[in-house]
Amino acid sequence: MSEDLKESLIDFLSKKDTHPQDFDEICAFFQDIQADEVQNILNEMVEDGLVVKTPKKQKYTVPEKLGMKAGIVLMTQKGFAFIRPSLDERDIFVSRSDLMGAMDKDKVLIEITRPQKDDQKAEGKVVQILQRNIDTVIGRYQRQKDYGFVIPLSRKITSDIYIPKKYENGAREGDTVECEIYQYAQSEKKAEGKIIKIIADKNDKDVYFKAIFAENKLSENFPAKVLKEVSRIPEDINMSKIQDRLDLRDEFIFTIDGWDAKDLDDAISISKLQNGNYSLGVHIADVSEYVTENTALDSEAFRRGTSVYLVDTVVPMLPEKLSNGVCSLHPNVDRLALSCIMEIDDKGKVVNHKIQKSIINSHARLVYTEVSDFLENGDETVLKKGEILREVLTLSDELAKLLREHRFARGAMDFNFPESSIEMDENKNVIDIRPEDRRIGNKIIEEFMLITNETIAEEFYWASVPFVYRVHEYPDVDKLRKLLPILETYNYKLKIDDDVHPKQLQDLLDSLNGKKEEEVISTLLLRSLKKARYSPICLGHFSLSLKYYCHFTSPIRRYPDLQIHRIIKEYLDGKIDERRAKYLDGVVAKASEQSSLMEQMADDAERQVDDLRKAQYMTKFVGYTFEGVISSVTNFGIFVRLDNTVEGLVRFVEMTDDRYEFDETNYAVIGKSTGKKYTLGDKIKVKVVRTSEEFREVDFAIVQ
Repeated sequence: MSEDLKESLIDFLSKKDTHPQDFDEICAFFQDIQADEVQNILNEMVEDGLVVKTPKKQKYTVPEKLGMKAGIVLMTQKGFAFIRPSLDERDIFVSRSDLMGAMDKDKVLIEITRPQKDDQKAEGKVVQILQRNIDTVIGRYQRQKDYGFVIPLSRKITSDIYIPKKYENGAREGDTVECEIYQYAQSEKKAEGKIIKIIADKNDKDVYFKAIFAENKLSENFPAKVLKEVSRIPEDINMSKIQDRLDLRDEFIFTIDGWDAKDLDDAISISKLQNGNYSLGVHIADVSEYVTENTALDSEAFRRGTSVYLVDTVVPMLPEKLSNGVCSLHPNVDRLALSCIMEIDDKGKVVNHKIQKSIINSHARLVYTEVSDFLENGDETVLKKGEILREVLTLSDELAKLLREHRFARGAMDFNFPESSIEMDENKNVIDIRPEDRRIGNKIIEEFMLITNETIAEEFYWASVPFVYRVHEYPDVDKLRKLLPILETYNYKLKIDDDVHPKQLQDLLDSLNGKKEEEVISTLLLRSLKKARYSPICLGHFSLSLKYYCHFTSPIRRYPDLQIHRIIKEYLDGKIDERRAKYLDGVVAKASEQSSLMEQMADDAERQVDDLRKAQYMTKFVGYTFEGVISSVTNFGIFVRLDNTVEGLVRFVEMTDDRYEFDETNYAVIGKSTGKKYTLGDKIKVKVVRTSEEFREVDFAIVQ
């Protein structure tokens, strides 16, 4: 109810002819709402930066009318920051001196001091800190006689935290600790804090992994309240719950996953119909049967938003009893599911489908490698799990290729960047890093999940019920135009008018295949696109060239999937009336925002751990020479990627044969005296000169 009131007030205050309103005028606007409730609503809106008070008369209006915006602080290592008003608005630059003590990810109110002009970002200054994001800091304790400092490990926190002696709580010199800030920095005075946890002593071998874990507020443990709820969930299915479900236990249903996967979300069934079309069943674990609304378990899943995969460690969204047990589609056990059964013609088009609550029993647990070995090399080892797999895997391969062809024909994009496969032993040592294979087994599941997600999204778009969509908006045309000079350098053309179609970009990617400049242009093209996110509004998916798309297939590890499972079941049961739909509008909006934020956090944590493990692995190769390719150029150096996917930096200060300058237009660095040029995509030899676990970096030197 209060959300509706807030929305109506914002609409009212945003009108051109609405002047700033005093409290009595706001009460008159709300009419029958009690004054104390109106005051509470206004206080919440001021705290969230939705409305502000005018400086002199303390009247209420929207920030934009006073040249202000609320947003999230994105700190840089150099001390200045960008403020992100929302996921689909441009960032605003704020200098270090104008931050007013704000820290990374704080929510702030800023005054715009210089509007955006052409390609230049708008500039602003912080006028109010609405909400602190950082209340604890991870760092190394530096002890003095009567006090100490915590030196933050994050480069985005640019000042130390003062620790009075009485608050060091047993920390010793060099320990990695977590400290709680009780007084934030003001003017020239440092922030003050107290140590609340010793994460690792200075001799701990895996201290930096533990620091990443703590810094990202990750936890493998769940609150007692959540575990108590989970303990009451039965291991076996209550047979009274299957009366209204489609019984598919006799169908040949199977899973394909990685060899070490335990949270098996999805299973498939496939056959050829008499009319020559394919029948594809995609059966997804019905997690919503166990994780219900308004429970501690659901609140925790919402807070986490996603499972996080940190090489050899998984931080699950749901407790293990659910993620690896009751919900996981293990073979030869009955499981509740939501099934999307599609009829697909020989052009890769879904001509008919049905979505039903079901009960299934997976007949085989297959692994990507054994499926790929059979389809690529004729290795029949996988057939030991059932001769029927000969037919169903051949059909799966056939249909997946058809779907893939159809996807690319309509203009879907496919970036061919190598992902890292990092192998570790039981003692947390990195023993190998290599490019991840994208083989037939992986591609089958990828295509089947894509077509299912599209089918579900289209069905519920036209059903006009509240939903969580996966969206990827059209790129900023001005950003794409910046690519034209580099494309011309390599004799490529891209016609950009007021709009661009994904097929134009995919055609460009196809023409780059196998050429030296492939990585250069692909990387720049990817950077020019917007980031995919979750939204309650169906905005389409640019890179997939789809009008409708959602995430339906992974409810064990993604909250949006879990949320739409609930909505789908309610819809199938005819339980979404007008009142319920209004309530769900708020639910899907919050789920979209939270899940987008937590996905970004998970991506950051996963990248940090990958970089840490790569730095650890390359330590034993200091002094060795490798061949690599220039993957990025900056105003401070050249990044080089090795064949094993490890990326390192050649710093300008160590390129002593000349003074090098960054040519931003052509993505190159050029020696001022010699004219020597290094360009994206060039192959060069480099020597590993140093590694840093603390900063998760590898440094190279060019071998002439």
